[in-house]
Amino acid sequence: MAGNKIILIEDDREIQTTLRAVLESAGYRVSSASNGAEGQKLIQAENPDLVITDMMMPRMGGFPVLEYLRTLDDPPRVIMITANEGGRHKAYAEMLGAVDYLRKPFAMDVLLESVRKALEQAAAVEEEDASEQGPLRRRVTRKKKE
Repeated sequence: MAGNKIILIEDDREIQTTLRAVLESAGYRVSSASNGAEGQKLIQAENPDLVITDMMMPRMGGFPVLEYLRTLDDPPRVIMITANEGGRHKAYAEMLGAVDYLRKPFAMDVLLESVRKALEQAAAVEEEDASEQGPLRRRVTRKKKE
């Protein structure tokens, strides 16, 4: 899954720099934003495979980003990262489509494993969609010829 495009939305510059370096060293292409508004613009411009977003940020936090992603036809997978301990926030993030919810501080191998799993899930869904569309296309083509 290396080479996949990831957008990292994190307002803490030190954390953003560290996470970006770890992800890039694992072979991912990373663009970063320091708030949800900037993150939304990057998502629109770059069509990423995965979004990693902090929950609490100035201007726009992680939940509005998740709500925005739900409006897209083919949204990327999302991992939410936060220092917040609340179980309700985790449940809400999952309801909005987050595939993982990591509480800071977390080990970098935990992040990389979460990224790997999210991208594998996305690839499996794409494969399943492609295999389901294949026979359908053939049927539609056959009907047009008749």
